[in-house]
Amino acid sequence: MKTRMTELFGIEHPIMLAGMNWVTEPKLVSAVSNAGGLGVLATSRYTPGEARQNIKEIRNLTDKPFGVNIGLITPWAGELVRVAVEEKVPVLNYSLGRPWFIEQVHEYGGKVLGTVTTVRHAVRAEQLGVDAVTVPTYEAAAHGSDITSLVLIPLTASQVKVPLVAAGGFYNGRGLAAALVLGADGISMGQRFLVTQESQVHERCKQVFLGSTEQDILMSDVFDGMPGKVLKTKASEALMKRSRSRLKETVSGVLEVRRTLKLSWWQVLRTIIRARKSEEGASPFQLAHQAAQVQRFEKAVFEGDLEAGVVFGGQAVGGIKDIPTCQELIDRIMAEAEKTLRETSTLISS
Repeated sequence: MKTRMTELFGIEHPIMLAGMNWVTEPKLVSAVSNAGGLGVLATSRYTPGEARQNIKEIRNLTDKPFGVNIGLITPWAGELVRVAVEEKVPVLNYSLGRPWFIEQVHEYGGKVLGTVTTVRHAVRAEQLGVDAVTVPTYEAAAHGSDITSLVLIPLTASQVKVPLVAAGGFYNGRGLAAALVLGADGISMGQRFLVTQESQVHERCKQVFLGSTEQDILMSDVFDGMPGKVLKTKASEALMKRSRSRLKETVSGVLEVRRTLKLSWWQVLRTIIRARKSEEGASPFQLAHQAAQVQRFEKAVFEGDLEAGVVFGGQAVGGIKDIPTCQELIDRIMAEAEKTLRETSTLISS
């Protein structure tokens, strides 16, 4: 199947791995790329040196195109962009900010993919010179737009000329077929790739995904200060019942992030200022709560502790019932998408 997405990125199938911190490690990124999709490394939790090391590791595992995801409000954003450019990463996927680096990426033949949540921001990204946009819709796990796929995808497709990657609620071939019909050029998947054999997420965490239904999702801003979706666990249900005033926990989270990323207090302050100036306008309150969330997320992902840990998820979890390899998953999705599109075409009378 050829789409504008496959041609732009030089990949075989119109499927992208969503960049997820703590989840999209080199092994998973390279597995998706080797299977014909576009693997994407999330870098926001890395120092620049760690990001460079992971990029080199991906190159040791695959000779296929891959990307890196950089949140432009994160402390090391400028340095992470510099590393990506120096390493000539094929695709630089950014979010939460204005891409000042487009010409630098284009100079070595790379592509820039902007993540946006509104039509207005998609149009603006195109005006700035991005090569493609991806739109996380309401159905996306964790954070996304407050607009559903059925509305946001065709609206965006009608307003921009660059390729469009749909994100949010996609886990099978029928979903890919639907995205293409709505005007997208491919899809991005996060939690479906989280539950694969190459994913290094703890086995107990994967089993929780397998045992969950589309009704086992909680949505609130109590988890990290922004409206987001998580799997229903004892920890997430307890958080729903607690007050939003959690000063001690928030301070602890900020200190942990500062320690992990080796940040100075000036860098922490600069991150807050940058967030306030971004088009998305994240507040210091939201950033502080995101920092507090780090420890809970690590407990779930790395330790499989769902008593104390929280893991982001979306309603598409109801369709995740096995743990295939990335190759098996992508092959299955493509076969089902092609079958669906052929069968749908027979509905048209001659």
